[in-house]
Amino acid sequence: MKFAPHGQYGRRASRRRSRWGRVSQKRGPWKGTASGTTPSARPCHPRPRHAAHHPRRRDPMRTVLRRPDFRLLFGGLLASMAAESILLLALAIWVKDLTGSDGLAGATIFAVIAPMTLAPLVGWIVDRYPRRPFFVAANLVTAVLLTPLLVVRDRTDVWIIYVVAALYGLSYITLSAVLSGLIRQLVPVELLAEANGVLQTVRQGLRLVGPLAGAGLYAAVGGWMLAVIGMAGFLSAAVVVGLLRTTETPPTGPGLRWPAEVSAGLRHLAGEPALRRALLGYGLGSLAMGFSESLIFAYVDQGLRRDAAFVGVLVTVQGIGGLVGGLLSPAVVRRAGEVGTLAAGVAFFGPASLALVYPNLWLGFVAVLLAGVSLPLTMVGLHTLIQRRTPQALLGRVAAASEAVVSGPQALSIGAGALLVGVLDYRVLFALIGVATLLAGGYLWHGRTLSPPPPVRIPAPRRP
Repeated sequence: MKFAPHGQYGRRASRRRSRWGRVSQKRGPWKGTASGTTPSARPCHPRPRHAAHHPRRRDPMRTVLRRPDFRLLFGGLLASMAAESILLLALAIWVKDLTGSDGLAGATIFAVIAPMTLAPLVGWIVDRYPRRPFFVAANLVTAVLLTPLLVVRDRTDVWIIYVVAALYGLSYITLSAVLSGLIRQLVPVELLAEANGVLQTVRQGLRLVGPLAGAGLYAAVGGWMLAVIGMAGFLSAAVVVGLLRTTETPPTGPGLRWPAEVSAGLRHLAGEPALRRALLGYGLGSLAMGFSESLIFAYVDQGLRRDAAFVGVLVTVQGIGGLVGGLLSPAVVRRAGEVGTLAAGVAFFGPASLALVYPNLWLGFVAVLLAGVSLPLTMVGLHTLIQRRTPQALLGRVAAASEAVVSGPQALSIGAGALLVGVLDYRVLFALIGVATLLAGGYLWHGRTLSPPPPVRIPAPRRP
């Protein structure tokens, strides 16, 4: 049998009628020569060589939400954060309604923050146990702690609200310390800012509905409903996060005596330059910001001439700003670094406070909107800096110690504000807060080079 030459056979095989009704010649991918590869329905035009080197860029926040483990954690936190947004402000309104005192209402927030003095000890305990089981147990305990609110009836029961608020504050620093380490386990370093930004966006976004819902439930049904919703939220968080499967390294036993172990977080904060400046600047800013917790009741009562429940409206508007700040915070971290982001957040609180000197409803809305933008910027900047600059074995103690350094001065100023609001004009205090936060923001901004913007490296989402 006589075979056709290879070149002729190849040309016959490659000649075929295209779907456009014309006879096309199969061509190679780069030149106009014939190819022995599988024929194509249409001529194969050269692909630019640079196309493969420029893949479509992924949205970092969507990338972190595509991770199944983070989505599960996110679902559990959504339940607990919803309960928190409904509960905390409503407790202060509850005290205001029972006592008629702005100072005692502000003291409710002081009761929540006061346990921050125990943060180093809490962090030491957190670092001795696996993150996920400890987080589940802490949520279950928090649900139980809210049950005494079911028996509050009149002014003589206000002490019960204070006790529950203090125990909740202790639970809050415990959950925050565990959560910081749990996020570090689940999320790559490159996506920490995005993970923190997502959580802060949701936390601040819940301010849109949470405070109004809490105030409305209290006015319509009573305080006992607040306790029921809070317990349901923390129980749901425990169940959902309990489904999470993580690979955790067993905590190592203490190598030093327990006083040295407890203070290890504070020593790390003092020894790392970026963390030291961040905590010092933010601590000074928080010292000034804390006065606003009590002053906002005086602003609504004496300035706007409205009921205490209107504070819930202002906090809802603040939530709109928080939603914007949470969405912007990962991009700000990528541009300015963690300390720069923290500086911007603290500085934004300055003009917000100065605007509250003049009691005007629409100006007040603008002020609390700007204050809302500042909060997630500070939180994302600080938490991301701690997670990136701290070893995993020390993260619980460092996170708890940072809460103490920041919230300790804030607790003092909240307590002082509850006393000063009955002595000094609230407008003078708001002016002082504005100046102090601008100075603290400037101090942080000058240290932004200690944490330069991280390189952009977005890993592919992990498949289930």
